[in-house]
Amino acid sequence: MRYVKWIFVVLLISSLTSFVEKDKTAGGLNVGDIAPDFKLQSMLAEQFKAGLSDLKGKYVVLSFWASYDAHSRMQNASLSNALRSTSRSNVEMVSISFDKYQSIFEETIRKDQIVTPICFVETKGEYSSLFKMYRLGQGFTNYLLDDNGVIIAKNISAAELSAYLTSNIIL
Repeated sequence: MRYVKWIFVVLLISSLTSFVEKDKTAGGLNVGDIAPDFKLQSMLAEQFKAGLSDLKGKYVVLSFWASYDAHSRMQNASLSNALRSTSRSNVEMVSISFDKYQSIFEETIRKDQIVTPICFVETKGEYSSLFKMYRLGQGFTNYLLDDNGVIIAKNISAAELSAYLTSNIIL
């Protein structure tokens, strides 16, 4: 009977402590943070090099994903389609995959019909400095940055992006 009391006490304490982390924000950067700058080289656009600092003055949809992560891949494709359907010239999408192999990345881009010229693969995956810089250990995400590189939205859907574009919040 004594063991039953201890098991009950341990279960009670563990259930109480499980509520402590519920209010903690998800990993990564948050709205209001300045997005860290980086430079990457695209294998798709004939050695095109770009970084966030090159896009100053434009709104940027920054999408982190991998072909093995179905949710992030779906978000990336839907955001790309949402931007393709708009005529806004002051919004760019930067798509960054953390696939381990270039060939998988290229096939995924082809299948998902991603046409953004600013599309990169970081084959070092979770060991890359970019992965660590954006604190993606809690999962892949996307950000909407204003023309100064400040995060104005996080984990946006294609519908939310379309709402931003049509409501003239993004001028």
